[in-house]
Amino acid sequence: MVLGALTFQPIFQSAFIAYLHYLCIILCFGALLFERLRLKVDLSREDTISIILADIVYGLAGLIIIISGILRVKYFGQGAEFYTHNPLFWFKVGSYIAVGLLSLYPTITYILWAIPLSKNKLPNISSDLVLRFRMIINIELIGFSLIPLMATSMARGIGLSG
Repeated sequence: MVLGALTFQPIFQSAFIAYLHYLCIILCFGALLFERLRLKVDLSREDTISIILADIVYGLAGLIIIISGILRVKYFGQGAEFYTHNPLFWFKVGSYIAVGLLSLYPTITYILWAIPLSKNKLPNISSDLVLRFRMIINIELIGFSLIPLMATSMARGIGLSG
């Protein structure tokens, strides 16, 4: 009963939202890394499905990052003014959006892979597509590596004038 009462206190809500935010950053990075390592020309049915599932995890975790991030800015962080007046915040948001937009091409392609899979066939994957996706995923991984650096810098006041 005491644990239930504690979860409703703002400090525990704040901690939970922060935890969810960090966990989903890790999940996004892990899902991308999994996709990057599994992607090859001759995918088995299991590998194809596992890449699609990793991309679903990536998408859901990315959605939770944006929701928990908004909650942190508005309710559980240092206040909207602290964040919105810092150029690093906008660079971080822009990086997140850029990484998200980059992911659309692989995601749409993975969705289209469901058509041959539904007919018990494997999608046709060229070496050019694999190279293109690896480059895109590498850029996304770099982006997801820089976003926490910007966040920790921001939390310490870096980027604020005065």
